[in-house]
Amino acid sequence: MGVSEAKELYSKFITRKVVFILTGLGGLAVLSLFTASIGSAGLSLNDVACAIFAKLFPFTNIESTHLADIVVWKLRLPRIAMALIGGAGLAVSGAAMQGVTRNPLVSPFTVGVSSAAAFGASIAIVLGFGLIGSETYIVITNAFVFASITAFFVYGLARIRGVTGETLVLAGIALMFLFSALTSLLQYFASEEQLQAVVQWMFGSLSGASWENIVTASILLFLCLPFLMRYSWDLNAIAAGSDEIAKSLGVNAPRVRVICLILACLITAGIICFTGVIGFVCLVSPHIARLLIGADHRFVLPYSSVLGALLLLVADTVGRNILSPVTIPVGIVTSLIGVPFFIYLLMTRRKEYWV
Repeated sequence: MGVSEAKELYSKFITRKVVFILTGLGGLAVLSLFTASIGSAGLSLNDVACAIFAKLFPFTNIESTHLADIVVWKLRLPRIAMALIGGAGLAVSGAAMQGVTRNPLVSPFTVGVSSAAAFGASIAIVLGFGLIGSETYIVITNAFVFASITAFFVYGLARIRGVTGETLVLAGIALMFLFSALTSLLQYFASEEQLQAVVQWMFGSLSGASWENIVTASILLFLCLPFLMRYSWDLNAIAAGSDEIAKSLGVNAPRVRVICLILACLITAGIICFTGVIGFVCLVSPHIARLLIGADHRFVLPYSSVLGALLLLVADTVGRNILSPVTIPVGIVTSLIGVPFFIYLLMTRRKEYWV
């Protein structure tokens, strides 16, 4: 095979994956519009489209009803947007952490981030104590601060010479059990109302989504994501074998591991402080992405985010409609939907990925 033929094959290889990712984004946009029309208000796709375009393009002649405006812009679109941002952020964090630790069972939640956030939220709910922030946002700020503290602890541990990915995972599991025990202790002494609030937060829900929260989570995600993408080649080298192999390829594995871990933990902290604990998305989405598109992190990271957004959007839509008017927390639905599908993919997986 000549050089020109190799370049042509590589170009087709890249093009297929890019088209696959762009198709996923297009499908996600269509699905978002469709899910906005599903609910007890009885809005059609045309009603939803008119409500959206009338707001975005007020200079046109498109008209919308007051009911459609309220339902779409105040109730459904905030949930959809938070599902997209939250699912994308959790999934890309999981993909990055699985890459730097070379462990397919690792996610930001196995290093104690979610448990720390739950403990911080429990302190705010049960004790009424907040580290920073006003009384209105005490639960959110506590969850973010405690999750961030855990992230920087992992960062400090990763800086220690000789600490491997396996050690980080074990330390994270220890932190997870520690914060879970402390949260259980607070629950034991909590009143009935406080206990209900803590449990509800730990279920994970998008019902409290607001445009302010969405903007905050989006800024954090889009600030961190380019840095993760910058290290996608380095993640490939680390995931390919030992740190010595990565070093022979010119990759400073400890440095990349530290940077990617802290970015992944911060993205996760910035999402779960608004949504509560939603853990399964960051574990299963990277696996599905690798089964479909291969193990190259240049494509695994963006496609994991697409799949994470898709999974969380579908889970939230199912949760708020399957037993309407009762809404099932999205954290429960993600596991109920994701686990069987993930097992099916594993049982039917081929030796080669799809594209």
